Amino acid sequence: MTNLFKILRKSKMRLLLHICCGPCALYPIKQLAEKKFKEVTGYYYNPNIHPPSEYKRRRDVLAEAAKKIGFEVIYAPYKMEEYFRETAFKENPVERCGLCWRLRLSETADFAVKNGFNAFTTTLLISPYQDHAVVKAIAEDIAREKHIDFYYEDFRKGFKESQEEAKKQDLYRQKYCGCVFSELERVKIS
Repeated sequence: MTNLFKILRKSKMRLLLHICCGPCALYPIKQLAEKKFKEVTGYYYNPNIHPPSEYKRRRDVLAEAAKKIGFEVIYAPYKMEEYFRETAFKENPVERCGLCWRLRLSETADFAVKNGFNAFTTTLLISPYQDHAVVKAIAEDIAREKHIDFYYEDFRKGFKESQEEAKKQDLYRQKYCGCVFSELERVKIS
């Protein structure tokens, strides 16, 4: 997949972008648009976000941002039960986060395959707070399993720009990844 970028530019392939939230999507969308893909479509699938009111708030902020920049996003159904089934009794954040990333990226890849996309990628690759190497390895593993390409790009260099643009647009910027466990770790109730 080293030359995937060159192949994508030549053939103008369709790319599905898994989006975790509006602010994190701003820079990757801009970068991918500059690559002149035939089509880049967003895919919002995040059953990890809790409570449901937080999920709705993030979805609505993404919809607002997407409308402003003229970017199409597909909103998958909210299935928080899938997240809890997958991560039940996984108290170790390393294991739990890996399962969460796999769940979301696997669903993204499935949607991409079923809907004629040639490759998928994720805005998780912008966050300096996520284990970038693990996210990439999981996505590459899923790509092999599902016979679809994974487009890799390290978006972290645009994290600050993305956050500043979100601030400028007055978009809600959350303080935790979305799961109840990360919120508990952030708040540290004693």
